[in-house]
Amino acid sequence: MKTILLHIRADNGMESRLQAAFDLSRATGAHISCLQIAPLPELVAADLYGSGYLVPEAIDAVRRQDEEMRRALEERLRREGMAWDWHYRSGDLVQGLLETGRLSDAMLVSLPPPGRRQADDPAPIVADLAVNSRAPVLAIPSMAKGFRCTGRAMVAWDGSHEAASALTASRTLLGVASEVHVVTVDERSKRDFPPTDAAEYLSRHGIAVEIHEWPRKDRSVEEALSHACQELSIDWMVMGAFGHSRLRETIFGGVTRYILVETRVPLLLAH
Repeated sequence: MKTILLHIRADNGMESRLQAAFDLSRATGAHISCLQIAPLPELVAADLYGSGYLVPEAIDAVRRQDEEMRRALEERLRREGMAWDWHYRSGDLVQGLLETGRLSDAMLVSLPPPGRRQADDPAPIVADLAVNSRAPVLAIPSMAKGFRCTGRAMVAWDGSHEAASALTASRTLLGVASEVHVVTVDERSKRDFPPTDAAEYLSRHGIAVEIHEWPRKDRSVEEALSHACQELSIDWMVMGAFGHSRLRETIFGGVTRYILVETRVPLLLAH
């Protein structure tokens, strides 16, 4: 990976995102492209007739805060010896990340903590980005201390198009992991591309893997994957995002939705 798009915002996931960017840059030599977005909806007030207008005082205050944050973070980037550039824009958060990240190798954002949301929690944008981004999305738990990309990685494999996209997108990063575990949960409807195919693909790129046929028992697929992650002491996971439609997963539940809520390790997602 040569270019990482790092989402900059003053929320309680910013420090974990920054540390993850440092870890990733040190491991791969990647350039950190920082994107700071001032979301316009938060600066809009309504008049008596229901029309919206921008509040100049609010805009000025936000810009001053953003500039202070930029100076502080650029000083840290310099101290850490990172290569970086900085982008500033206003408007829709997801659209801004998608447009700026068109030529990025990964988009680094935060997973909000589970439970009731707080005002300073990271925005819940991972699903929208994963479905619409050309680049893989690296989602870091908001309370993480960084990203141990040189640790133990797990590939959740079901032979789907989404799983294959995630595998190929993460190939470079899997190359720096100390161990790579390909885990498949028994689903008879998704065995056209067995885990040996994933292992053979990675082996051609010099990446050794260990294959696991994880027992489902009485658990759902997502629960079995979560159990595998814990039992194997995984530091980060690769998986395809939303093999079913997001609407279906919202109504009936699904693997991606469950993992986004329950995971405690960084996720690399691709659709």
